[in-house]
Formats: sequence, structure tokens, C-alpha cells
Amino acid sequence: MGSATTQALAASTQALAAAKDVTLDSARELFAAARTVAESSQLSGALTDPSAPAEARQNVVSAVFGRFSPDVQNVLRTVVAQRWSSSSQLVDGVEELAIRAAAISTPQADIGGELFGFSRVIAANADLELALGTRLGGEDAKGALVDRLLAGGVSDAAALIVSSLVRQPRERRIRQMLARATRIVADQGDRVVATVHTAKPLTDAQRTRLSAALSRRYDGNVSLNEVFDPAVVGGLRVQIADDVIDGSISARLADLRQKLVS
Repeated sequence: MGSATTQALAASTQALAAAKDVTLDSARELFAAARTVAESSQLSGALTDPSAPAEARQNVVSAVFGRFSPDVQNVLRTVVAQRWSSSSQLVDGVEELAIRAAAISTPQADIGGELFGFSRVIAANADLELALGTRLGGEDAKGALVDRLLAGGVSDAAALIVSSLVRQPRERRIRQMLARATRIVADQGDRVVATVHTAKPLTDAQRTRLSAALSRRYDGNVSLNEVFDPAVVGGLRVQIADDVIDGSISARLADLRQKLVS
């Protein structure tokens, strides 16, 4: 991510935080805006044209998205007033704002856990991953499939995020999109996501101790997502962003084998 995009995203996120009434409809409108911009090279070009005054770009927002709520229009005006490294990064930015809006609208739901849970369902079902990732078939049909799969099983906010991402993949894999969304939801709640690979489920006491230890190490609240992996054998393998803490027996055995042959 370029420095221009980093600054633009920070300003846009602040605009969303300052909005008075962020609802699930706000998230729907932001997802719709991202999709509209992504599907029109003419529109995306007009909204990111550095030679055009910010006011002119904001007027385009009013003309195209005038049916949206005042809060969403204000956020989009802030978005296009910034300098983005590319039009695709502007689309990414609006999509991130949509995910954040969904999280803001439903603070009581474990949206991150629901997204992670669905990603594990996909990981365990090759046919489902293929159905959602293939270029054959319309994106709306894939979205409808997700809607049926998630109906009543997750919060409306999580269902909206998954369905919207599937409808706008932009050459991305479904699990890649879900992982990004999970990180964004965690960040919105001032949390860090830790993926814990373990051979058997953690007890409540183990989960509490691990969460507390990681929170101290990373100076913030940590959400644990568990992956049951028999290959771990024993112990834990924890990944937070690019950091990996591997205390599994399998890792120790691999290290021992390496020392024996060296």
C-alpha cells in the first residue's frame, strides 16, 4: 500500500468514525459504491483524477450516489477528496469502509469469529470453494448461494460482508477476502487476530491464559481463532499477521531432525 493510499484511508476511516448514524444500510451503500466504481473505468478514473479539483470529484459523488444517506455521501466525499495511489486502491478503501460500517452497526455480534468460521467451512469443502471461486457463473448467483448457506446461522452483518465480497471478487480468492475482512473487523474493535493451530480444542482456562499472554506481548486485545490440525501433534502454533510462534511438538521434532543431519 502506497503512502498516499495509507493517508487517504486514514482520513476516510476518521470520516466514517465521525458519522452520526452508521447502520447496516450504511454498509450496504458503501459496498454498492465500491462495486459501482469497480465496474466503471470512467467513473473510477473521474474519482481518482489528480488533475481534477477535489470539489469536482465530490460533485461526481453527489451526482452518482445522491440516493445514498447523507452520512454515506459525506464519507464518500471525504474518500474522493484524498489522493489514492490507484483507482483499485480507492475501491479497496471503500470496501474496507463498508466492512468497518458493518462492524460498527452490530457491535454485539462476533463478526470476526463468524467470518473465520465460514472460511474454515470453505477450507474443508473443496467443491464449495470451487463453486465460489470459479469464473463460471454470475457473481449474483454466487452471492445467492452464500445467502442460502448463511441464512439464520450468522449475524446479518457477517452475512452482508460475505455476500458482498463474493459478488465483487476482483480476481481475489474467497479465503483471501475473508481473511482480510476478519482483520479489518478486529482492527475496528481495537483487537488483534491470532490464529491458533492446535491438535485438540483449548479449554476455557487455556484460552484465557493464552489470550492474556498474547495481549501483553502485542500490547492490545487479542481475538483467538482456533484451527484444529492433527499435524500439530501437541502444543500450539500461533500466527499473528506475519509473526509465527511455533511451540508445537511437530516443530520441535523437525528442528531435532535438522540438527541430527547437520
